[in-house]
Amino acid sequence: MAQHDLHELLRSLRVWEPDVTDLRPFDPGTAPPTPLALFTSWFADAVEAGQPEPHTMSLATVDGEGKPDVRIVMLHGADADGWSFATHRSSRKGRALGTHPYAALAFYWPVLGRQVRVRGPVTAAPVRESQADLHARSTGALAAALTGRQSEELPSLEELRRASETAWERARENPAEPSPTWTLYRLRPETVEFFQGDPDRRHVRLEYRSTEFGWSRALLWP
Repeated sequence: MAQHDLHELLRSLRVWEPDVTDLRPFDPGTAPPTPLALFTSWFADAVEAGQPEPHTMSLATVDGEGKPDVRIVMLHGADADGWSFATHRSSRKGRALGTHPYAALAFYWPVLGRQVRVRGPVTAAPVRESQADLHARSTGALAAALTGRQSEELPSLEELRRASETAWERARENPAEPSPTWTLYRLRPETVEFFQGDPDRRHVRLEYRSTEFGWSRALLWP
């Protein structure tokens, strides 16, 4: 196994190389009045720019002991009800959300030097809606959900293989089979921050804040 010097590798790396990153000017004065409209526009820009997997995001939660955790999940949608994602309610993140129904999301699109951060309370969708979300996805997604036991200790990869093969058979034979613990969650944003990188490090940060009168906006120091 090759030996590597971590610090040397870190010193060799750069971010936002001009040949791979398009740092576009961002005038917050022209931003729409709601964060969802700007998010939709930026998401479309990321897709058009060829950002790999722009729909993946970091999801941060806090467990019953107040310890934070973070992982990558997939965005299932964003609308007036919030930003949505799904998991088993029996999983580690599902249990954390059951104890502390508040979370943060972070998107990073390096081809444009952009980040979007979303924070707010999280609610679980009704069972029927959660199952509809699952069955709108691929056969593989259903098979993974039917395999279940997410976050539990796994005795061996062989056991995973057997359980997965069985789940794939069930998913192919019955595309509408329910996965009882599969849950669609929605994060209703209290704050949404948009970050646009700048080649001179004068990064633009625009934060939307939910108020009883609608959305307010403020610039943040980079």
